[in-house]
Amino acid sequence: MDMRSRVNDALKTAMKNKDAERLTTLRLINAAIKDQDIALRGKGEDAQVSDADVLAILGKMVKQRQESARAYEEGGRLELAEKELAEIKVIEDFLPKQLSEDEAEAAVAAAIAAVGAESIRDMGKVMGELKAKFTGQMDFGKVGPMVKAKLG
Repeated sequence: MDMRSRVNDALKTAMKNKDAERLTTLRLINAAIKDQDIALRGKGEDAQVSDADVLAILGKMVKQRQESARAYEEGGRLELAEKELAEIKVIEDFLPKQLSEDEAEAAVAAAIAAVGAESIRDMGKVMGELKAKFTGQMDFGKVGPMVKAKLG
């Protein structure tokens, strides 16, 4: 089942169960996917958003909510921070399991071997390989320095 169908099925289930908080978050996910569809149409492409694109959208949404929750906590608005964290849990239901530190290191080593990277100049190739295989499964902000350390 593709990501769009999973989100729509979860949306219907949340409506039936009258789960207002989950429903709100699922509607936000749906809106973000549709926005991306519209953006593609604006560029003259008829294709819909792929599963990889949906995973990227969900990853971005999680990151935004983490930043918002942190800002709310610093500002003493704990009820708003809790709302953001609850939304993160709903979004993460659709993301694949995050790789552990050891799994991420193994993936970096495999990607370096796959592209034949020898120096820091090949970092873009390695990151491209990782993004193609592990979108939604690893935080590329943390993986970048790991790749740099292995190549540098």
